[in-house]
Amino acid sequence: MKTTITTLLLFLAAMSCTPGRDGEITLAVQAGDFDRQDCTVSAEIPSANDASDWALSELTGAKKVKVPSQTVTAGDKTVLYWILTGRTKAGEVRTFIAERVKRNPSPDAAMQVENTQKALVLKKDGKPVLQYNHAYAEPPAGVDAAYRRSGFIHPAWSPAGNVLTNIQPKDHYHHFGIWNPWTHVVYDGKLYDLWNIGDKQGTVRAGDIKGTEQGAVFSGYDAALDHVIFTPEGEKVIMEELWKVKTWNIPDAFLWDFESHLHPSTSLPVLLEAYRYAGFGYRATPEWTKDNCEMMTSEGKTRQETDGTSARWIYITGETETGRSGLLFMGHPQNRNAPEPLRIWDENANGGRGDAFINFAPTKNEDWLLNAGEHYVLRYRVLSYEGKMTPARADRLWNDFACPPVVEIK
Repeated sequence: MKTTITTLLLFLAAMSCTPGRDGEITLAVQAGDFDRQDCTVSAEIPSANDASDWALSELTGAKKVKVPSQTVTAGDKTVLYWILTGRTKAGEVRTFIAERVKRNPSPDAAMQVENTQKALVLKKDGKPVLQYNHAYAEPPAGVDAAYRRSGFIHPAWSPAGNVLTNIQPKDHYHHFGIWNPWTHVVYDGKLYDLWNIGDKQGTVRAGDIKGTEQGAVFSGYDAALDHVIFTPEGEKVIMEELWKVKTWNIPDAFLWDFESHLHPSTSLPVLLEAYRYAGFGYRATPEWTKDNCEMMTSEGKTRQETDGTSARWIYITGETETGRSGLLFMGHPQNRNAPEPLRIWDENANGGRGDAFINFAPTKNEDWLLNAGEHYVLRYRVLSYEGKMTPARADRLWNDFACPPVVEIK
């Protein structure tokens, strides 16, 4: 409750603040209870006009040191984003100054979006981070056309360029890199499966790209998806989804956020029944098997112990052409059924090969009723890295995601 009240007060302060006489805003960033390292920060500030923008500097003693920043305006709301670079100790406060400047028609874009017309590729300094496929991926030759799918992430790369995802493997043609369908879906009294699309009960399809952003701090996109059921009367969209994905300009790793916004699209509710897997899923590169990759959760569970347990985060690290790479998946504490139950393949998967599959499954042990006219959000953060992960580092990164620094506008 204390955190909620503090957030509300800071939000109201941001809404009411106005620049000083010299066109400056002072922003005090409070690290709070946790040490920070290259942490994402944002604050709602007054909107600039068509000819001006905001530039950011950090106040260190009597000096102002320029800081890369990025502003995004939607309607009457403007949000300023930047990275709290380096290490910031718990309890420390850092001061920044935002100043009105002439708008740059070609701002720095270390973080880019490339549109191939079939996919959006988010990049960092020209290196691909992830690819969102809004065009259909056709199944392999000779495989039922029901396995065609759009609206998924593949590849997701490591900083060294290793592909860490896999789609349409012959053991599970319905697996698509990083994707987000539901398995036991009840609509109008009937049960449908939108995960196992080979059963031809339903599917998920990419819709319109609602917008993209690129700049010095992040690149990202908003993309619509339709959750479709197949009935004797024809197809019906029963739920609409919006993915909000951002990748951040931090050093030495790829960091990106995934938000799923769900709402029923008819006057009827959608019931997501409890089932052992559903929701945010990851199928790992086929190069990773029981012999060369490992997993660990926030609760200290190893791969063989994880399935059916709940966790704030889980990481997977495996051998690659450049050494070792990995992914850390983090679930937000405000997600449904958080900390969320996990569906994990153990080392006996796929006839003993031990291929890797990870799924945050909020409906693994309980139903979730989505009422018509309501809006539901699931948030995840992913770190792609080289080398090894440690529980201490994973905890720090999760703290940044779950309890970000508080920004006070003065």
